[in-house]
Amino acid sequence: MKKILFIAAHRKDRAPNQRFRFEQYFDYLKSQGFQCELSPLISAADDKVFYQPGHYFAKILIGLNAWRKRFVDSMKRNDYDIIFIAREAIMTGSTFFENRFRNSRAKIVYDFDDSIWIEVVSQNNKALAWLKDAQKTSRIIAMADLVFAGNSFLANYAKQFNSKVVIVPTTIDTELYYPKALIQKERVIIGWSGSVSTLEHFEHAIPALIKIKEKFGSVIQFKVIGDGNYKNEELGIQGLPWKHDTEIYDLQEIDIGIMPLPDNEWTWGKCGLKGLQYMALEIPTIMSAVGVNLSIIQDGHNGFLATTEEEWVQKLSVLIEDGELRSKLGKAGRITVVEHYSVQSQKNKYLEYFQTLTVQ
Repeated sequence: MKKILFIAAHRKDRAPNQRFRFEQYFDYLKSQGFQCELSPLISAADDKVFYQPGHYFAKILIGLNAWRKRFVDSMKRNDYDIIFIAREAIMTGSTFFENRFRNSRAKIVYDFDDSIWIEVVSQNNKALAWLKDAQKTSRIIAMADLVFAGNSFLANYAKQFNSKVVIVPTTIDTELYYPKALIQKERVIIGWSGSVSTLEHFEHAIPALIKIKEKFGSVIQFKVIGDGNYKNEELGIQGLPWKHDTEIYDLQEIDIGIMPLPDNEWTWGKCGLKGLQYMALEIPTIMSAVGVNLSIIQDGHNGFLATTEEEWVQKLSVLIEDGELRSKLGKAGRITVVEHYSVQSQKNKYLEYFQTLTVQ
């Protein structure tokens, strides 16, 4: 059996970029003769301090432990046929471990799904920004035997440093993500799902949502999933924490899913996960007309694209007022995901990439 070591930041089922880009393929890869081993850096206990402000001594200890873990991984590098690096091996500017992995018998696969060559540091870790070096992304890309880029914008960036680049979309397991039976409700729920770090993208839509609230009043309700501490009294929002066990159920309660984004180099690297989750559940979806969203959505057929505040208000209004249109767009959206952005539609191609590397 061929062996793949997956180098990533988080434990299994913790991080969206891991869950929807490679973890959900583990069982299939195993059935096809690949043993998959995940080596995460940040434990559940580490999570409680790593993304909080302060706690710098604890964060230093987490960093030292991460170096220890990666050193152990690098000592075993010749035990594997493929070493798959998700974004980076260690959360500093160093490529020390990527170089060690490259100096082995294993083939290197590099996977990224954001514009991570742009320096972005969370507000809670600003004091540690000097440890980072976003420009190392290009150096890691150059080392890889194969680069998995989440969309064409990312692929074009990667091709500057490596000719062996393929587009691997973020995918949904549509056997798990299935639409719930429609029921009559008093209110239409407009929902957003994300993380604490992407709440600023949700807030990009607030001016339009305020106008929708003024127009429809108690007919509509807003739901934000991803931060239990988030509040917006004007819109009547009390955020819900993200929970793996209830993720699909929480999303299924949404009647209209939104994915607002500003238009910049960072968001052009996004791979449309929020929208794809809504669409897989037959939730009619409105996305900002940015980046990969332009490829996912055919405006008016399988969802809506919006750019201006006026467009957001107009398209939300149409969906709120027309239940049949919501159903029509929702069904078309799911077909799009099943055919182009599902595990089932991509798994054979995904497997082929690994097989090609191991027979070279």
